[in-house]
Amino acid sequence: MQYDLIIQNGTIVDGSGLPRYRADLGIVHGKIATIGKIRASAKEIIDAEGHIVAPGFIDGHTHMDAQVNWDPLGTCSVWHGITSVVMGNCGFSLAPCAEADNDVVMRNLERAEDISPAAMAAGIKWTWETFPEYLDTIENLPKGINYSAYLGHSALRTYVMGERAFHEQATPEDIERMKREVRDSIRAGAMGFTTSRSQSHRTPQGDPVASRLANWDEVRQLVGVMGEMNAGIFEIASENPLDTPEALLDYQTRLKDLAVDTGVPITYGQFSRRSSDDTWRSYLALADETAQAGGRMFIQTHSRALNLVLSFETQMPYDKLPVWRDIRQLPLAEQAAALRDPDMRRKLIGAANQQADDGGKGIGPEARAANYDYLYVMDSGMPPYRTVAELAKEMRKDPTEVVMDLALEKDMKQFFLQPIANENQEHALELMRHPRTVVTFSDSGAHVSQIMDSSLQTHLLGYWVREKQAFMLEDAVRQLTFVPASFWGMNNRGLLREGYAADVVVFDPDRIAPMLPELVYDLPAGARRLKQKSAGIAATVVNGEVLMRNNEHTGALPGQLIRGPLAAK
Repeated sequence: MQYDLIIQNGTIVDGSGLPRYRADLGIVHGKIATIGKIRASAKEIIDAEGHIVAPGFIDGHTHMDAQVNWDPLGTCSVWHGITSVVMGNCGFSLAPCAEADNDVVMRNLERAEDISPAAMAAGIKWTWETFPEYLDTIENLPKGINYSAYLGHSALRTYVMGERAFHEQATPEDIERMKREVRDSIRAGAMGFTTSRSQSHRTPQGDPVASRLANWDEVRQLVGVMGEMNAGIFEIASENPLDTPEALLDYQTRLKDLAVDTGVPITYGQFSRRSSDDTWRSYLALADETAQAGGRMFIQTHSRALNLVLSFETQMPYDKLPVWRDIRQLPLAEQAAALRDPDMRRKLIGAANQQADDGGKGIGPEARAANYDYLYVMDSGMPPYRTVAELAKEMRKDPTEVVMDLALEKDMKQFFLQPIANENQEHALELMRHPRTVVTFSDSGAHVSQIMDSSLQTHLLGYWVREKQAFMLEDAVRQLTFVPASFWGMNNRGLLREGYAADVVVFDPDRIAPMLPELVYDLPAGARRLKQKSAGIAATVVNGEVLMRNNEHTGALPGQLIRGPLAAK
């Protein structure tokens, strides 16, 4: 037999959690054909000596719905070993929507997910109206990695209700039409249905996105369609704020009842917060209670703090302060000159020091007030990071002055990290270790100039496995491969097994780590984004073809659309 590709001399970590072993991997026609000692020839060989050979990583929470139209590779995810993603989360999809109404869909995405409307207008060739037509478009696009997609509630609501979606409750006729669209979408291969009830999801005008106008009965009826079809997953950006124990109990009871009554698996993201509030633990308990009652619920969590990446090139905590506001509108070189001017510097420091701490609260991924105990200097791709408060004490300077000086030293390109969730890493570890959680939630494709979390997989392997030794490598790989493949029903992925799709990542366990990000202007219409690569990945294989070697594109575009189970039948 001649193989298309052999990955030889590597150490297999197969995604199951079982111990690693030495073996070769032979691939034919996009599938894993042989695992063992291979003496046959191949059209292409990867020498994996000293490297781990693992299933390609799967990210269940992205917002690549727009990006897939102009970025065949799927960056930044592809630079971190990702071979399959799920998009359309939090109620945000680009379908159903007629081209004439695409500004309405973009209104849902622009502020809530920090996706440039100019980039979307320039980068998307609108060839669909319905969600099944959108899936056909994605299937025909050139792709480096594999994509699957949810139907989003905000798009669905605006498609059926138009402008009323942002202001009114749905009528019974509206709901019946939405239910038909859900049914058609699941049959066509949607992975499920998603919604948002999160206060942070707003339009550029500050209004709630369309899904937030829906009452719970509307949500229940739409999820019920999937229950009747026995197919699909329900993802929700959870209701907030829940300021009283009664409100929290009411919401969690509704979630559990929905899972049990419909039989539809429910998933949502969960983080800890800066305060001593341990509400997040009640959601872990909720998932266990739901399982005991006969429902299915799994929780998406993160491998580190959820950080805003701040810089003078993007956003800073001072941008809305009166003295700062005018300065921050100037070109970067003029901002630097203002920071060097002694009189202006005193005014800026004074204004910053009068800013009240907002307790880390804010709207979505917008910069919070500057609490210097929670503002870190990002000088490498992984922790430990020092706080501005620590440096100010050591240097005997005002902390705002430290921020200025550090920025000036790096030509205004110094990055600072401002955590808005999972600040306590022991809590993050507890979340990751719970049996009903999955390490995902990169939001890749969204918040492109605000948050840099496409690297959560390489962070898990570099920081928690190698540096902290909090996980065995086999357990961490399982969290990134078999667990999400199982939760999202990708039945022939997530494991290295003969007959499975040949999605493979080859990496050096002693080197794998995220690198420092950089700000680039490479989106359509010249829109900006943060770009972050990784070190230590020797090869990424998708559907049997080598997509990346040493994180450089080979020119291949082997990605596929992964449709839901009903479409496969």
